[in-house]
Order: sequence, then C-alpha cells, then structure tokens
Amino acid sequence: MKRLTHLDRQGHAQMVDVGNKQPGARRAVASALVVMGAETRRLVLALDLPKGDALAVARLAGIQGAKLTATLIPLCHPLPLDHLAVELKPHPDGIRIFALARTRAATGVEMEAMTGASVAALALVDMVKGVEREVSIRDIRLELKEGGTSGRWVRADHEDPWSDPPLSTPEAP
Repeated sequence: MKRLTHLDRQGHAQMVDVGNKQPGARRAVASALVVMGAETRRLVLALDLPKGDALAVARLAGIQGAKLTATLIPLCHPLPLDHLAVELKPHPDGIRIFALARTRAATGVEMEAMTGASVAALALVDMVKGVEREVSIRDIRLELKEGGTSGRWVRADHEDPWSDPPLSTPEAP
C-alpha cells in the first residue's frame, strides 16, 4: 500500500520536497458538472441571463482560480504555469466544465486543473442562482494527468473537451 506523501513519519502534514526531482512537461485536465434545469441551461447557452455572459465569467474565473491554487491549497507548490484553458460544454444535466493546466516543473498540475474546474463551476453557479436556486455542483474530478515518474493516467470514461469546438462567446459588435 502506498503511503500518503503529504504526511511525515509522525503523521503530521508536510509539504513534499520536490527539490531533487527533474523538471519536466506536465499536463492535467479536470472537470466539474454544474447541474441545472433545461430552461436555465438554455438561458446560459443563449447568453440571455440577467447577469450577462455566464460562459465568459466562468472561463475567466477558472483561469484565475487555477493561478491561485498554491494560495488556496496549503501544501501545493506554487508553479510556473505555461498554459491554462477552461471550456464549457452543454450536458444533459447542465453544463460540464473542463480545465486544462500545463507546466514545466518538478511536480504535477493536477490540483491547478481541479481548482480551475471548481472555481469556474462556482462562478457559473453565481451567474445562474438568480434564475434557479436549486443549481448544484457535482463530479469534480481529475480526467487525465501526464508527465512525471508516474507517466500518463486517463480516467476510463474521459472525454476530450478539445476534440469538439468549445462553446464560444459571441464577439461584441
């Protein structure tokens, strides 16, 4: 059985020492599902919410959230992020959010991807709560990770959010 790396021999929380690890290219994708009714989803996709463009707000919030991961999660290392992307896709139960994080560092970016998806989901809830009180978030999960000594891992039911065109915000006139 593997031991938890964030615990020392006495069981106390610790930040993992990655000083001897070689920096390398790393990538992670995480997702979250914002559950909402069909009419609320229609308003989101039509960009017809009273608060404005929920897709753009959630996308930017996810990017900002991922950049703040080391501030929010106590034992995460601050990482030089090469790229962050957030995509929102229609889902039968609402809107599915995907967050991608890439770095060249000595540790992975799984938490940055998961934080990005989580914060984007929270922002989307904030944008729609005025039209639907029962909106909720579920299934925040890691979809894939690449790089480091453990190599590539992909969730069995992973969907590649970048294989289809993402939802887009119409350009301003």
